[in-house]
Amino acid sequence: MTTSTALLTDRYELTMLAAALRDGTAARPSVFELFSRRLSGGRRFGVVAGTGRLLTLLRDFRFGDDELRFLRDGQVVDADSLRYLESYRFTGSIRGYREGELYFPGSPILTVEGSFADAVVLETLALSVLNHDSAVATAASRMSIAAGERPLAEMGSRRAAERSAVAAARAAYIAGFGATSNLEAGRQWGIPTMGTAAHSWTLLHDSEEAAFRSQIESLGTNTTLLVDTYDIRTGVETAIRVAGTGLGGVRIDSGDLPIVAAEVRAQLDELGATATRITVTSDLDEYAIAALAASPVDAYGVGTSVVTGSGYPTASMVYKLVARQDADGSWVGVAKASTDKASHGGCKAAFRTLSDGVATAETVVVSDGFEELGTAAEHPDGRALQTTFVDNGDIDTAFEGAAGTTSARQHHLRVREELPVRALALSKSDPAIPTVFVDAE
Repeated sequence: MTTSTALLTDRYELTMLAAALRDGTAARPSVFELFSRRLSGGRRFGVVAGTGRLLTLLRDFRFGDDELRFLRDGQVVDADSLRYLESYRFTGSIRGYREGELYFPGSPILTVEGSFADAVVLETLALSVLNHDSAVATAASRMSIAAGERPLAEMGSRRAAERSAVAAARAAYIAGFGATSNLEAGRQWGIPTMGTAAHSWTLLHDSEEAAFRSQIESLGTNTTLLVDTYDIRTGVETAIRVAGTGLGGVRIDSGDLPIVAAEVRAQLDELGATATRITVTSDLDEYAIAALAASPVDAYGVGTSVVTGSGYPTASMVYKLVARQDADGSWVGVAKASTDKASHGGCKAAFRTLSDGVATAETVVVSDGFEELGTAAEHPDGRALQTTFVDNGDIDTAFEGAAGTTSARQHHLRVREELPVRALALSKSDPAIPTVFVDAE
């Protein structure tokens, strides 16, 4: 049974729709744009995530009997609006940055073209998905950069709402994490899953040794044993005595991690378990991971920090009308002029300007209408950033599901190589490259 996503929206979207139907502007061709005025937390780049999820949710953006009944009983909109919504299907076009792409202030991340009525009702859904997923992906990418070649696992489901946890696992995977503890994310998006045992497993048994023996019997010697329920040094000794020097790994979830990791590595080597890996968890974020760069750590597990955007749970994106057709059919760029909230009106084409493969600028070409925008051929030093996701209501399925998620991950890891060195620093600063707006010729 399909569940409608149509009411995952704010009331004012539908009251605007109702008023537009009444005054005759509902059918006016319009262009909306989703973008961010600034990067949250003084970060140097952002990562686009959530597009594939949004397309799937758009497929189910339908007003069925239950949704219409709720709107009618609550007197949210009038009878004419209910009749319009009864047959609503998005018939416009959507293009934008691919999932996994980097973005900067003013980047036209998503462009929605259609009638005003078609496009205005998608605002809340688009923002709720991309704001959450992009915040997680941006934090995850910073952690991935800090981790270098060491693998990262997302394990924050217990620190997020149940559906947000699945979305966060997907966003983290796109941005460089290699696995998740969340089984639904594994089923839905094809992400590798991982997990062995918690402290409760050790506490259940009469002794730590009994818990380790049972886990080895169940999962084999390649498993990872959690050694800090009681005394870490004793736990390591017990783990190797039970499993042998071929034990796959130990996990440390407490203590001063750089010191503890060094002590555990030395102890493992003394016991002959030179190939036994060390995984650390315990409230890691990108700064803690960077601080462990010189420590003998083999893998990281990150929970709270990644699913909450490492302190910045939203990407601060907005959805604004940037162009509409006038009464005579000509396109007019429109923009908000409020203090500190001004936007750039007009239709846009975006390019990542490169020098020897390194990004130097975000170049955004602006025009009142799409016809005047330049093509990629006119920007030989730039990589075109926008692609079509929906063409006259037809959704491109290549960006959805597990295949779309894998493609987004591959794209992110590829384009991240374009970042200048200064973008890799974790300290707060200006965006790594400037966004340059130029008028179409």
